[in-house]
Amino acid sequence: MHKSKKVELLAPVGSFEALEAAINSGADSIYFGLDQLNMRTRSVNNFYISDIPFIVKQCKNKNIKTYLTINTIIYDHDLFLIKKIANNAKKFGIDAIIAMDQSIINYAKSINLKVHISTQLNITNIESIKFYSFFADTIVLSRELSLIQIQNIISNIKKNKILGPSGKLIKIEIFCHGALCMAISGKCYLSFHSYNSSANRGSCKQNCRKNYTLIEKNYGIYLDVKNESLLSSKDLCTINFLDKIIDSGISLLKIEGRARSPEYVANTTSCYREAIDLILKKKPITESKINFWLQKLNNVYNRGFYSGYYLGNKIEKWSTKKKVDFFYPKKKIYLGKVKNFYKKSMIGEFLIESFHLKLNDSIYIIGMKTGIKKTFVKSLMVNDIKTNIAFKGDLCTFPINFNIKLSDKLYKIIEK
Repeated sequence: MHKSKKVELLAPVGSFEALEAAINSGADSIYFGLDQLNMRTRSVNNFYISDIPFIVKQCKNKNIKTYLTINTIIYDHDLFLIKKIANNAKKFGIDAIIAMDQSIINYAKSINLKVHISTQLNITNIESIKFYSFFADTIVLSRELSLIQIQNIISNIKKNKILGPSGKLIKIEIFCHGALCMAISGKCYLSFHSYNSSANRGSCKQNCRKNYTLIEKNYGIYLDVKNESLLSSKDLCTINFLDKIIDSGISLLKIEGRARSPEYVANTTSCYREAIDLILKKKPITESKINFWLQKLNNVYNRGFYSGYYLGNKIEKWSTKKKVDFFYPKKKIYLGKVKNFYKKSMIGEFLIESFHLKLNDSIYIIGMKTGIKKTFVKSLMVNDIKTNIAFKGDLCTFPINFNIKLSDKLYKIIEK
């Protein structure tokens, strides 16, 4: 029996294209950061305060909630900025902020702005839940907990009737998919020590993703280690045991990946949307269906998949053993832009700016309002003449079965 009547699926957004991908792929809510004071300031094209009204409007039109991350360490010189961000979040109707520093948590409470307690706070026990229940209705647990520990926390919330500011039982949020950090709750100083670039201020240089040779200093012995990327974990994937995750009683499932591509957002969101719906409707999930989801998830960038800490797997499952495991079988290459769209005939006109486009090629069309759409070239014309290939510099046309916008970008999908 599934204990959650409703499980909210929370998708990552790091660009306008990813925003549309999340909206079109079945997200219940999205989370995003601004240009400062979030944990992805260096690695994504973050939004600005001026973008908040548009994001909120796009989401509210589809009954999707919006959460804004302000989850870095905060210094005194940041206090004016966090208040400005929080005030604008409140003004423009952001549903909640995701925060770790007590300064922003306390300020949000003072202006009646809802807060989700970030995983960065490393909440691992019921007493911490009790403390933060004075400030937030939703708490994102530490990623280092097992399902048994999560279940016990949720059971104790119900048993002890731990209520948030709304007067309702505290909701628990956990990650269901995406990258995992080698440091507890992402609190890592490798990047700071190496490059004076603090991961805890959103400027991680991803030292752990690089390859290293381990040397014993006293004798200069090179140690033979199993994994080429010693510090880098596989990506979390729970699609094959999502029923157990939902049975634990969680209320929100979060996909990691604000630094990733629109196609990653589309693929992961649509897979987990379908899986959640089937589980809550108590529909049977076949092995072939799980394999289909896994194949779809594997078609976008990943470092290999494993179950994280949830099932208590042995440490050798932490990291991939072969460098090739870090790559996905397909990638996209940029071809050009939409120059025109003839809506009556559903014909797109494209300027090829790099490489070439062939008949039957699989393609993505990606844009701020289009999101990401996948199709294939079933007929191709250059200068009103049918052809099998369009080269760099050509203005080509072909039919498509969805609306596109001027300046949307055209990509070809290729096998690696």
